[in-house]
Parts: sequence; structure tokens; C-alpha cells
Amino acid sequence: MAGHGGAWKVAFADFMTAMMALFLVLWISAQNKEILIATSQYFQNPFSSPMDKHSGVMPFNSNKSTNSTGTQQGNEKELEKSKQISLSFLNSVAADFYRLLNLDENLANKPVEVQVTSDGLRVTLFDRPTRPLFVRDTAVLTDWGRYALQNLAWMIDRHHFRVTIDGHTSGGRPDHTADYTPWELSADRANAARRNLVHYAVEPGYIERVTGYAGTRPLPGVDPAADSNDRITLSLTLSTKPNERAAAPAPKNERAAARSLAAKSPP
Repeated sequence: MAGHGGAWKVAFADFMTAMMALFLVLWISAQNKEILIATSQYFQNPFSSPMDKHSGVMPFNSNKSTNSTGTQQGNEKELEKSKQISLSFLNSVAADFYRLLNLDENLANKPVEVQVTSDGLRVTLFDRPTRPLFVRDTAVLTDWGRYALQNLAWMIDRHHFRVTIDGHTSGGRPDHTADYTPWELSADRANAARRNLVHYAVEPGYIERVTGYAGTRPLPGVDPAADSNDRITLSLTLSTKPNERAAAPAPKNERAAARSLAAKSPP
């Protein structure tokens, strides 16, 4: 018996441990929802205890902040995914427009430039001497100008872009007459572009603004008197998400769009 005299102590210690565990379970079960959630989170991830971040007090709103953080991260991921989809869509539309006009987008001094922006596209139609957009010193479109705007109208109508149109001229251009200055010319050219877009396919409600700037806004890093400043700039803004556009019904001007695709490019 002398060799077994301490066995009761081990048994008693096991009994006390079990009683303490039972007491803790009963105590935790009687607490409110916040403590239950916080305790559950601790046992799920014991190496990231909430006690490490607080001075001995378990935060009752830790679950709320976790959910809030998770929601915020989910929203950020969704926003980033949507942004990537939009950029991919816009790059595809820009490439399609170059193909419609039979233009190499890497060509230097090309008559059309398409830039992808954060909310849409910026399309610049240059009035270059080698491929004029307008009859010299007038707001009358050339064959090339009408062809470019016809295809642009199809693209706007197909994808429901909202449009602003800005007319620009080169600096130092002499007044055509005393009553007809570059201000009138740039505004008339912008308005001529608007009329042609509406004529071919675009709903008038998609046009948000038409402005003439004369020679006050030359291209960055370009001589204000350079021919490159004779241009029409159209800012196309996305009005809906790409997946919503894909589900939208075909434009009512689809037949006109098909005719524009079949139109023969002018020389």
C-alpha cells in the first residue's frame, strides 16, 4: 500500500480539472452573444488571440469589426474586378474602331487617336493636311470626315456611350472674316460632328455638351500653331457596366449600323 499512497492525489487533480472545465463551459454558456462569438474566435485561431491587442479585456465588438473588414475587402475586390472588366472592354472597343477605319493604331501621325480613360474613351479626329477632316477653313466635312463619324456613331450607339464634343483650331489662325473667328469655326465644327453623329445613329439624348475652344487648348508639348491642333475631341463616357450593356437590347439603329460597316472607306 505504501507504494500506492499518492494515487488518490492524481485522481483528485483530474477530478478538479474536470470540474473547472465544467464550470468554464457553464459560465461561457450563460454569457451574451458577443462573448460567445469572441470565445469561439479565440479557440478557432488561438495564435491570434484578441487579448494580444487589448489590455486584458476581450473586445465585445470584435466580430462586428471582422465582418466589417471582410465586407470592405470584398467590396474592394469587386470594385477592382469591375475596373479590370471595364478597361478590357474599352481596349477592345478602341481596337475595333481602328479596324473599322482600316487604321494601324501604332502609325505615327494617324488621323484618329483613341485613348482609354478611367471612365471611357477619348477619341481625337485630326484635321491633317494629308487627310483632312473638314474642307479648308470651313465646318463642311470631307468624305473621310463623314466616314469616320459614321463609324464612330455606330460605336457610340452600340455601346451606349454618353458624349461631349470639343472643337479646336491651331493657334495664330487668322480670322476668316471680322465676324467669323476661330471661336466660331471651332464651335461650328464641333456642332457639325454632333449633327452627323445624330444623323447616322446616336440618340440626341446621349450628347451632353458641344464646345468650341478655338486655339486656347493646344496639345501638350505641341507647337500651338501646329496643324495637329486642328481637331475634334470626343469624350465617350460609360453609362452602364459592361455586363449590363451585353444584356441590353440591340439598338434601334442596328440597320444603319450594318450599313456603316459595309460602307467603303474613302481613299
